[in-house]
Amino acid sequence: MSSSSEVLDPGTSTKKTLKQAIVEIVSDSGEGAQKCGQSLGAISARMGNGVWTVEIIPAEIQPPARSKAGASGIRVRMGQEKITNMGDHADLVVALNEQVLFGRIDQKAYKEGTYLLIENKWAGHPRPEIRKDYEEALKKFHEYGYQIFEIPMEVECLKIVSDARKGKNMWVLGLLCHIYDREINIAEDQIRYVFRKKSDQIIQDNLDLLHAGYAWALQNLDLHFTIPPQPSNREMVVMNGNEAVSLGVMAAGIEVCSMYPITPATSATHAMSETMQSAGGIIHQAEDEIAAIGFAIGSSFAGKTAVTITSGPGIALKTEFIGLAVMSEVPLVIVDVQRGGPSTGLPTKVEQGDLLAVLYGAVGDAPKIIIAPATIEECFHYIILARKLAESFRSPVFVLTDANLATGVQPFPRPDIKSDWFAPSIDQSKWNEQIRPYEWDSETGISQRPVPGQKGGMYTLTGLAHDEDSHVAYDPAINQRAAENRSRKLAALGKTLKPPKVHGDEEGDLLLVGWGSTQGAIEEAVSRAREQGASVSSVHLHFLSPMEPGLKEIFERFKKVMTVEINYSDTVGHPMINEENRRYAQLAWYLRAHTLMDIDCFSNVYGQPMSPYRILQMMEKELDMTLIE
Repeated sequence: MSSSSEVLDPGTSTKKTLKQAIVEIVSDSGEGAQKCGQSLGAISARMGNGVWTVEIIPAEIQPPARSKAGASGIRVRMGQEKITNMGDHADLVVALNEQVLFGRIDQKAYKEGTYLLIENKWAGHPRPEIRKDYEEALKKFHEYGYQIFEIPMEVECLKIVSDARKGKNMWVLGLLCHIYDREINIAEDQIRYVFRKKSDQIIQDNLDLLHAGYAWALQNLDLHFTIPPQPSNREMVVMNGNEAVSLGVMAAGIEVCSMYPITPATSATHAMSETMQSAGGIIHQAEDEIAAIGFAIGSSFAGKTAVTITSGPGIALKTEFIGLAVMSEVPLVIVDVQRGGPSTGLPTKVEQGDLLAVLYGAVGDAPKIIIAPATIEECFHYIILARKLAESFRSPVFVLTDANLATGVQPFPRPDIKSDWFAPSIDQSKWNEQIRPYEWDSETGISQRPVPGQKGGMYTLTGLAHDEDSHVAYDPAINQRAAENRSRKLAALGKTLKPPKVHGDEEGDLLLVGWGSTQGAIEEAVSRAREQGASVSSVHLHFLSPMEPGLKEIFERFKKVMTVEINYSDTVGHPMINEENRRYAQLAWYLRAHTLMDIDCFSNVYGQPMSPYRILQMMEKELDMTLIE
């Protein structure tokens, strides 16, 4: 392996074929590392590789430069086949300063042998304390077993642009394109797309930086790999989960999105704003979260089912209005892009902490439909499904995504547009005045919905207890009947669902149960464990209210059942914690109540996506066998 001081004959570089590679680009905030990684992911996806990206975002908006807490960047996992999660340890890291690496090292993101390509300008910095920090950091990195390359990024960029901070990311993209054998013409197209709203000169500068980084790597590095794509006859699209949500809104025929900006949900409306108006819809930015859902409910009551998009703190503020939508049976789609909590918590970090809040966070009994996409492709399709369910069952429908899905980029087959996705026109035919506005079907609890503007269809909407005529009613029998029918709708929907599929054998020693964005990591870990002879399987839940049927029958075929979640649970044996007072992860709580079975859990709130490696470590302890080579 060469050091950066050696210059290699390009003919001596040997290209090694890989099944997959995990690359990180880390820097201080504002240096464009995420744009570099997103571009690398898009280029790889266009070449036919499987891709999954995870943004590395500091908790502070502007953390101190050159600090452990300030790591900003992205992880890109590329493979020959479909990639469903962030993977385990990074194979190669490009760092624009050495200090940001310590935060990632603390998170166990790297392994012995990981390649570190580090900006070397800090070795000659005018301030002696920075030169000392750089020297000591490299010494530690050698001790950890990393393979270090000092790269003159700034020196090379200044040959092309006057401000290296604004050009280093595209130079690094060129460097990585050579290292991983990315097609340079596709990289050029990506740069033209990324900077399409900039001047011709800016586009040309970034193209020059791309080629310079590529040429430098060709001449100076003997790191050269290729990841062959898997041939496909399907046209693919590449996007993150928030972009998929925004396209799903328009594909569903939803014409009103009412929101208030909140991380990590805001980019969904940013993506939507570019095309929503041309699709015939509007985005309403309200003065706060409460006003946003009030506007959405008003639109839905008037006949146009609306969507409101938010995150955990927004859900807290919307709670009273959610209860109104349940009581008045107004269709509504609510997208909750979950993040770390409680309170403002970890705005830029992933968590699955809102399940119990959306299930039970309301006054009285407030049943609602809750679905959770597990992939970026499902983020698109589940919005279409949510609108249909909201209108069919006169109910608010929650779509629970999270920061991992929101910012992760993945290719998936371009959807074939279907006419039945779109919302039907508002019914303006004369209303049958013999049908009351809440004429609940005694079996399903569903009632026909009159729309304001229909002749004879006017009625008074109220959040108070009411009878079938929407008259305020405090009669005990009426209140009991209304509550039964609102709940009965969930049972009616549940009767249409199928049991979840088991990944692996139908019986065994251990069954892992997940929901949301953990699916890829869980199934990869289970597959790897099964290759080692472990008797382990998994199921993944997409409907959380109502629950998918047949769970108890599936669970009974396994010696032990555990949920895998990104939310908090106590660990037995920690100070003060025992089997009697232990608090379980949220899905585990819910499943224990639902099945009356002993469901265990494995969870954490590190603020990171769940990795296959962590799940394998847990399974090694549970099964008392070696699963990690």
